[in-house]
Amino acid sequence: MILGLISDVHANVLALEAALGELKRRGAETVVCLGDLVGYGPSPNETLELLRQENIICTLGAADEQVAFEFARNRQPRVGVADEILAWTRSVIEPEHVTFLRSLPVHLRLNTPLGRLRACHGTLDACSSIDLDQDAAGLGELLAEQRCQVLAVGNTHVPFYRALSAGWVVNPGSVGLSLNGEPGADYALLTFSKTGFGVEMDKVEYDFAAVAFDIVAWGLPQTVAEAVRRGRMPSKV
Repeated sequence: MILGLISDVHANVLALEAALGELKRRGAETVVCLGDLVGYGPSPNETLELLRQENIICTLGAADEQVAFEFARNRQPRVGVADEILAWTRSVIEPEHVTFLRSLPVHLRLNTPLGRLRACHGTLDACSSIDLDQDAAGLGELLAEQRCQVLAVGNTHVPFYRALSAGWVVNPGSVGLSLNGEPGADYALLTFSKTGFGVEMDKVEYDFAAVAFDIVAWGLPQTVAEAVRRGRMPSKV
């Protein structure tokens, strides 16, 4: 079984096309997206259309939740540009795509040849972050609590992988807004067999200059365009 793992697409359809094309080329039989399908990028409708067209299994992310559900929106404006971009996204997103976002689960389970995989954007009961900097004992407790052999999470925009005695924790980074210091679309390739498990973390190139141009053309913040170009935030957003 070969599983493609992506996260944090953030309305960047060119990056998504590149990542899905590379995963298909490398033999991924199933692709799971760990949420934040929209937010920050300039192409929310095109991104959601492609994910639905390709039957990508998705979980709900924090940005998706705030676009789809009024109760999830911040009552007080946050510092930075996130709320501004989410407001713009709500103004352009098509109703059918809002319905799609509302249908997404916060977490999901997949059975693999080595046991259960649990997937979510942040924590298993919300869209906030799991602390991946904790020690091996803490991460092992997470696996035990969730009775899974593989825990797949997103949200940080930085790739992460750790092998533990109880299993594995994987964060594929971000397709649409990678923040590990190099522009491109992050992904992970998980290979399962009855005798072993392998993880490959990689990044595929795409026309990030075109995406940065579209961000500016739509009147979205220049800081996000710079982050797409550089692979890191020029200032906190």
